[in-house]
Amino acid sequence: MAEFECRLKKYRQMKELTQEQLAEKVGVRRETIMRLEKAQYNPSLKLAIDISRAVEAPIEEIFVFKQ
Repeated sequence: MAEFECRLKKYRQMKELTQEQLAEKVGVRRETIMRLEKAQYNPSLKLAIDISRAVEAPIEEIFVFKQ
């Protein structure tokens, strides 16, 4: 199984967004953002795209899957 690293917190903070604000922008609960930031949850493609657009960073920079 591939190892998963999530750099969402860094990009979220660069945009000065709270977890709650980002969650609202992408239509999920704050807990989902929290779990993503701890790499405890793999996002759907739609959610990954929505987050990428919200923080204005490439998906592959936010979500990193290592072999």
